[in-house]
Amino acid sequence: MVNRVVVLRDLELSEGDRINWSRIGRVVSELSELYQAVKESRVDLILADETLVTISQSIARRIRRYNPLTEIWGLTSDQAQEETEEGPLDGTLSLQLGSAGMVKKVQQILTDKDRLDRQHIVGRSAAMKAISETIERIAPTEVSVLVVGPSGSGKELVARALHNDSARAEAPFVTVNCGAIAEGVLESELFGHERGAFTGSVAKREGLFHKSAGGTIFLDEIGEMKPDMQVKLLRVLEDGTYYPVGSSTPQRADARVVAATNRDLTEAIADRQFREDLYFRVGAVKIVVPSLLERRSDIQPLLQHFLAEAPNLTVSDSALDLLTRYDWPGNVRQLRNFATRMVALRREGIIEPGDVEAFISEQHASATHLPVSTGRTVEEAGQELIYRAILSLGNEIRLLRDLITAHLPGGTATASDESPLKFDQGSSMEEMERALIEQVLSETGGNRKETAGRLGIGERTLYRKLKKYNLQ
Repeated sequence: MVNRVVVLRDLELSEGDRINWSRIGRVVSELSELYQAVKESRVDLILADETLVTISQSIARRIRRYNPLTEIWGLTSDQAQEETEEGPLDGTLSLQLGSAGMVKKVQQILTDKDRLDRQHIVGRSAAMKAISETIERIAPTEVSVLVVGPSGSGKELVARALHNDSARAEAPFVTVNCGAIAEGVLESELFGHERGAFTGSVAKREGLFHKSAGGTIFLDEIGEMKPDMQVKLLRVLEDGTYYPVGSSTPQRADARVVAATNRDLTEAIADRQFREDLYFRVGAVKIVVPSLLERRSDIQPLLQHFLAEAPNLTVSDSALDLLTRYDWPGNVRQLRNFATRMVALRREGIIEPGDVEAFISEQHASATHLPVSTGRTVEEAGQELIYRAILSLGNEIRLLRDLITAHLPGGTATASDESPLKFDQGSSMEEMERALIEQVLSETGGNRKETAGRLGIGERTLYRKLKKYNLQ
């Protein structure tokens, strides 16, 4: 422990602490000594006296250039002990903990770091530490796990950590993307098929459940699985048997099931797109992986991890500041894409703000989804999309009305000059949204699929809004 920790503390004040700092780590009293310490050897934890120095963002980044996973905790005389998600500090420790309490807390921090490292999870955030602890607890069991999180957030990494920490670690880890395989093919992929079971099946083939025997099968995007396949998967989870396509002989499944989804399966259940009994079976334990936006403290260590193959390529503080403030709608996958691009373009040098701005501009230009700004929920983004549709539709109606009026004899319209969608000046966005949905529903004869298409939103979003405005 001592070799991994540096304590930045006023030596005169430390004499009255009744804390044996030398038992905890190397003690320094100057910032220059701290810089020298992190430069000379790997330092995993820094305890900084808040009365001696204020750790700014620039100081923290300079320290973490040598080891991006170095945690910096402030020493305070206050009672509060908490981890922080914003700012340069990872948390604060109270001097009132005493010597035994301080040693115990430091050991806990280092244990959390060691666990993350063993599971190959790169990050310092409290959220990832909590996930890592959950993995350690449930990995040795046989319980099925559902990993939930946005696309690109690292769900497969969690699944692999569960496998590697289990007694099945030496057996295969098999991955299948349920959303990327056609329904008719998925059954054969999972369970295998007999010769002649269908056109083109010239030989018997073993499925992925057979290939993952003794190990783990990872069912990614399980929310995209069709109802018929859900029934067959439920049988595997309930009694451990399955039938290859074209066979009447049951086969025994010996694979732990870990599933993942970026969908809200409770909504899919309400829409009758996902079986409730399968949900409870596959999600005996649920692990929620937060978006990168919710764990900004992981951006710098992840970036430096991805840039490791180009050791002479560094990031300026101003560029890192832009990267930290960006929303990262594609999460860790998008950050890795940025790092890969920088390595490909230059093997050495400094990544400047212009490089970041060019990348972000390109992402926005090619995005096919609605950009959601920081702090905006999906619901608010959906409302903005419909609001824009309302304004666009209103303009089109006015232009069409003016065109018809201009070609009528005498320039007078025989139909009403009023738009079918008319709002008072004080109409709220929700009132406008409700009126537009009613209007389009009427025009499509109640066809929800066509209505969603005209509004430019998904069917599930439309169903939520129909329920919200009692339009069902």
